Amino acid sequence: MIRKQLKATIALVVLAALFAVAATAKTTSVKLYLPADVELGGTDQKFNLLVGRDLQREYGQESQIVLTMPLLEGTDGVQKMSKSLANYIGINESPNEQFGKIMSISDDLMWRYWELATDLSLNDIAAMKTRHPKEVKEDLAATIITQYHDAAAAAAARQHFRSVFGQKELPSDIETKELARSATPIRLTKLLASLGLAPSVAEAQRLIESGAVHLDDQRITNVKAELDLSQTGEHTFKVGKRRFLRVLVK
Repeated sequence: MIRKQLKATIALVVLAALFAVAATAKTTSVKLYLPADVELGGTDQKFNLLVGRDLQREYGQESQIVLTMPLLEGTDGVQKMSKSLANYIGINESPNEQFGKIMSISDDLMWRYWELATDLSLNDIAAMKTRHPKEVKEDLAATIITQYHDAAAAAAARQHFRSVFGQKELPSDIETKELARSATPIRLTKLLASLGLAPSVAEAQRLIESGAVHLDDQRITNVKAELDLSQTGEHTFKVGKRRFLRVLVK
């Protein structure tokens, strides 16, 4: 409630400032031109779009048509898709990454993605609701990947997902990094951050606490766990459902 009141107050202040600028411009030689017939925006931008109509009327211009579009929720199923919220699916991401992210959304949210992110008709979408959700979600992922890549990439991503998450195989294109031998073991939270598997040590600790980190097929639950670097060898990290990394100690 407090957040909503704060946002409303800020909006009123911004609106007052805009009209103050408009009033100042009217009393000087400054002219304000806001010619636009139609302005398109998300439903969350409705206030700003309507303010534009008011300002246009103040200057004797015909008010623009405001067209708002629904917002697509991100992979968390709660907030709108946003890179800053890390709940987005990038149109230029790899097919495997796109496929995995789409398969992670809920069954209920999947139908909204069909409606907003594909060109299928509502009748065609409704007809799919008798099928198994996992199968329909795979088709959704393949459809979206075909739009931004091609059909071959979509088919390969589907096979990759099935082999990794269905048959529990390691990806064929798993990234590999090397570490130098050391007599001193390294804390896994620090290692995850340095390898890019977590954005920070604190986030690495959170991932371990949530059970999202596996080392050599073993779930890591101790945030103080360490990796022995005194011997050469190969280790495989899995973070979450889709991130894999092979580490070679040399």
